[in-house]
Amino acid sequence: MIKMILPRVLRLLPALLLALVLPSLHGQIGITVGNGGPGPVKAQHLTVEMISAGPQIAASGKQTVAFVFSMETGWHVYWRNAGFAGYPPRVKWTLPTGITTGDLQFPAPDRLPLDTTVDYGYEDSVAYPVTVEAAPKLKPDAKGNVHLTAKLDWLVCKEVCVPGKADLGLDLKLMPAGTQVSHDGETVGELGAALKSMPKPIPPAFKLTANSVGDNIYLTAVTGTNETDAEFYPMESDVIADAANVQAFGLADGAQIHMQRSPAAKTPPPTLHGLLKFSPEESYEITLPIVPGAPAFLAGGSTTPTDSGATKLTAVSAVALAFVGGMLLNLMPCVFPVLFLKALSLLQSSTEEKHRVRAHGVAYTLGIVASFWLVVAALLALRAGGKQFGWGFQLQSPGFVVVLAAFLFFFALSLSGMFELGLSLTSTGNALTRKTGYTGSFFTGVLATVVATPCVGPFMGAAIGFALAQPAVVTFLVFTSLALGLAAPYLALTLQPAWVRLLPKPGAWMEVLKQVTALPLFGFVIWLVYIYGRLFSGPNTGSDGILRMTLLLTCLLLIAIAAWALGRWPANRWSTIAAVLITIGALAIPLSASHEDATATVWKTFSAEEVQQARASGKAVFVDFTAAWCLSCQVNERVVLNSGEVKKQLQAPNVVPMRADWTQYDPKITAALQAVGRSGVPTYIIYPANPQAAPDVLPEVLSKSVVMDAMAKDLKR
Repeated sequence: MIKMILPRVLRLLPALLLALVLPSLHGQIGITVGNGGPGPVKAQHLTVEMISAGPQIAASGKQTVAFVFSMETGWHVYWRNAGFAGYPPRVKWTLPTGITTGDLQFPAPDRLPLDTTVDYGYEDSVAYPVTVEAAPKLKPDAKGNVHLTAKLDWLVCKEVCVPGKADLGLDLKLMPAGTQVSHDGETVGELGAALKSMPKPIPPAFKLTANSVGDNIYLTAVTGTNETDAEFYPMESDVIADAANVQAFGLADGAQIHMQRSPAAKTPPPTLHGLLKFSPEESYEITLPIVPGAPAFLAGGSTTPTDSGATKLTAVSAVALAFVGGMLLNLMPCVFPVLFLKALSLLQSSTEEKHRVRAHGVAYTLGIVASFWLVVAALLALRAGGKQFGWGFQLQSPGFVVVLAAFLFFFALSLSGMFELGLSLTSTGNALTRKTGYTGSFFTGVLATVVATPCVGPFMGAAIGFALAQPAVVTFLVFTSLALGLAAPYLALTLQPAWVRLLPKPGAWMEVLKQVTALPLFGFVIWLVYIYGRLFSGPNTGSDGILRMTLLLTCLLLIAIAAWALGRWPANRWSTIAAVLITIGALAIPLSASHEDATATVWKTFSAEEVQQARASGKAVFVDFTAAWCLSCQVNERVVLNSGEVKKQLQAPNVVPMRADWTQYDPKITAALQAVGRSGVPTYIIYPANPQAAPDVLPEVLSKSVVMDAMAKDLKR
């Protein structure tokens, strides 16, 4: 995951730095170009201009204008879904009364591979068309024209990314209603090329299906002709993995595209919405339900893109692949430390009787198998209820992620030498009773399963994808084989204790290696913190994902303090009690937040125009001026704004809650703050329903009574 995220951060870092230093550049990189004319104007690494398909527009008529970008060699701008990184051009219009514009339109893009990922966009040149419509009673200016003013911003990328802005404008001659005006530009040049490549509706003769098996998604298009260059572009991010290489197969009567679900997607997508492209001038916008299960025909002679060229799977081959995949899973960073500790305990228990050593191996294996059976039983129960989940579905539960991250962090602190947890829970040579020792081996198997769930080793993807689409008996067989493969290395050593002699003799190296094994666990915990934040990231959540990550990091800090107490006063009853209490308190911090009332307030993005519209319609507006870096903002939000009474009031039909996020500088938010005599956050303003009433500015430190009393007062004004 980190390997995937790092290139995005590195490529966007220059753009972020530019945003910070722009005020001091005075006419250099990234400032606004253009003087309000049509251009073309030169910006960093591209030229941009505003054109029209014709010089006129008729009252009650339409005209097409466009923004044309011409990039330097190797540089590109973006489609509506930028792919792995970036963002598309955005435009803000200033228009005379009676002129309206449609949304920015996007021609069919190209795939722009970036090592293992891909962007969606355009190189060389591209036009983004916009439809302009004139009202019947539109009045021209003194010269008989209507003037369109556009503030355009974009991101252009190569190895680095550079933001740009332009002030552009265009005059259209206003003609009487019914006049036939020229649209010749719609068939020539960049505008003509863009309009030709716009997606079209799906022809009735086409037959399209989308299927899913595990994390794999298959799009099959039957068009009646052989399609050799089929491509799919998802309309939304975090649905399909932005992979540089996607398998597409031409069929005699169509094409089939093999894709993988995005690792950032919380659940399998119910629909496939995107652009199906067969050539630069033939593309179609599609929305299909994704049907669980393999497609009727699988192109390419393989089962999944991760199948490494294997032939079509059968139940027997899936069971075999699962066993091999389970064995290789022991080498994954999340599992290897557990296996290492078991092997370490085996070295230290060489004097035990053989039958006891073997019994521990069987107990460890039973712990793994039982855990896998619980996982597959849960998957089958969910499938029977109409839901679809894949391997590792537990990581979609915030509570599970919190407990797993805390446990592994505590475990890694012990391995690194901060305190001595001992091998009593993982060793076959512990000082506990025989029954407790076998219980320890059993639950070590459970631990191995828990830490293995986020990992998909070689051969596992094909086997698990096949298993989840099969009857329950086959699913159980494949997962049992996977469990046995995971348990096999340690079980083999216990069944043949003589093989232990092949391992290095006990010595000081064991302690050093034990500390080294803590490193992958710490890395794994970092990834879990990231996953936890992503579980709370989405529309209208503001900085909630960042806040939740902060809560989990606070939990880990307290756990580190508990571990320090155990190391400072080892084998001390009071230090143990203190560590337990601190750990319980630490877990309560993120867990209590993870189980909050799901009826969260839906905050609209702040807009001064929408504030006026809401007040004109008889509604009061509550605006939360906040920022991710504002600690008191987060406290007020959690303690007051998310409380039941305040949420109920904010969700009333005569109240519009808005959030003005000032995490990044926004001149409109700055202006709104200055209008009420404020220059920072937190700031809370209630705009009464009466447009003539003055805004009510609340104190920086909120309480429930302050908000409720102010709301009650302002709703009456």
